[in-house]
Amino acid sequence: MLCELRIKDFTIIDDLSIVFGPGLNVLTGETGAGKSIIVDAIGVLLGEKASQDFIRTGSGEARIEARFDPSDIAALREIGVDGSDGIILRRLIGKGKGRAYINDTPVSLQTIAAVGKELVDIHGQHEHQSLLRKESHLAFVDTFGDLSVEAASLQSLYHDVAALRERVLQIREKARERTQRSEFLRFQINEITAASLKEGEKQTLGEERAILLNANKLRESAETAYALLYDSEGSTLEKISRAVVLVRDMAQIDRNAEEGLSLLHSAIPLVEDASLTIRKLRDTYDIDPGRLTNVEDRLELIKKLEKKYGEGVEGILQYFEDAQEELQGLEHAEEQKDECERELSATEEQLLKLAGELSKKRRNAADRMMKLADHELIELGFQKADFRTEFRQRREVGPTGIDEVEFLFSANPGEPPKPLVKVASGGELSRIMLGLKCLEIGKQRGADGGKAGAHAGCSAVPLTLIFDEVDAGIGGVTAQHVAARLDDLSGNYQIFCITHLPQIAAFADHHLKVEKELTKKGVKVRVETLYGEKRREELARMLGGRVTDRSLRHAEEMLGIDKKG
Repeated sequence: MLCELRIKDFTIIDDLSIVFGPGLNVLTGETGAGKSIIVDAIGVLLGEKASQDFIRTGSGEARIEARFDPSDIAALREIGVDGSDGIILRRLIGKGKGRAYINDTPVSLQTIAAVGKELVDIHGQHEHQSLLRKESHLAFVDTFGDLSVEAASLQSLYHDVAALRERVLQIREKARERTQRSEFLRFQINEITAASLKEGEKQTLGEERAILLNANKLRESAETAYALLYDSEGSTLEKISRAVVLVRDMAQIDRNAEEGLSLLHSAIPLVEDASLTIRKLRDTYDIDPGRLTNVEDRLELIKKLEKKYGEGVEGILQYFEDAQEELQGLEHAEEQKDECERELSATEEQLLKLAGELSKKRRNAADRMMKLADHELIELGFQKADFRTEFRQRREVGPTGIDEVEFLFSANPGEPPKPLVKVASGGELSRIMLGLKCLEIGKQRGADGGKAGAHAGCSAVPLTLIFDEVDAGIGGVTAQHVAARLDDLSGNYQIFCITHLPQIAAFADHHLKVEKELTKKGVKVRVETLYGEKRREELARMLGGRVTDRSLRHAEEMLGIDKKG
């Protein structure tokens, strides 16, 4: 139950604290006094979208805080918050990012919304108008029949079917494109295969070409080097050999020359090996015009392929692998199409089956709903009302199934039920909405409409229901019926109702009056709990627009009725 609400610097409210009690809490006041702003603030506290426009002019931050009675809520346990001593929800709206808290623990808006959903149920000011849209009627049936999860599953499966249909269509539309692409890939693969490329080949061929172009120079250099090292009078090898003889003689006299002798001995095989290597290279430097032509042709081929497929032999070969992989995928596309079509057929069959099962459950739920709705509408003053649900089956399964549902209504005996949009007045829509909400609430919470435990204390009421002018457009005896029904609901729920009807206000367990005052500093909204004479005067004002002796006597009569007994 909502025990206390504090609103600070929210729109025109500077600082407002309201204490609520169990049972029926009624807020009254002149139009524009700020009653609906209080409901808006509760909605924002419970996770609705907030705007910086909500911050009161001249303030840097809006603050909304509510205290609820102790409650064990699953959403609280999930975040490790203990609600056994009460629950305090707080939301701050600033110039930057807003903040939300539960019992001083920072939480996300999703979390505070999940907790708030279990604490408060808000029925907004023009919600009854949704009854004029037959698209909303199916949702009422699903909610009443506990079919929302199954409806969501069907919608998800429908989207799966739609995605599969799109995929099959794309596969079919691209059949010709696949054929052309496959032929082109085969040509490219064959062209690269015929080239018989090897990794590193371009570099090897480039080096060979440079050698072939400079063969004469290389041969001359090799012959000269070989002669200097080995094959000429006074060659390096001959000079080292003479030096060995001389240094050997020195070592016989001076042992310090032995190290030099050893190095000279080591140099002889190195020179011989170098000479042999250079001689072999010299023999390879034969001018071969045919080989040079072949190398240049090969490099030109690689260059041509590079322009088509990528830089270097490695790039060409990578393209070759990618083309093979793509071709393989295209060749399997037909198999994929067949597989996708089989999957689509199976999923469509599953969707049709689920839609049929859900339709049957919806019809059963609608039958139960109609029987209960007739009783509920009697409680709301429709003595001879006839409320029905009309089902029409679609040709194809849609995201909500195969059902189209429309509520039909007749308030007068002998008149056949017709669509609500054609026969129901604004006041009748308000009462029908209230009746359906009573059914929905009773279904969700198991309420029996009785008064057991109605005012046993702060924790006697498990959920707060807020009705923001759901009584719009009604009056007289009808208003009395609506008031009595709200009073019945208050036996099992804390009811928070904004109303302009004195018939409803007279039933209040806690009557709160909202007033807007103009001060030098601006507008000030205040809320006063009415008792005794002040409450009588407020009812008199609501009855006649102004307080007169006659309206006061009428208010006394209304308050004198034993409504709670």
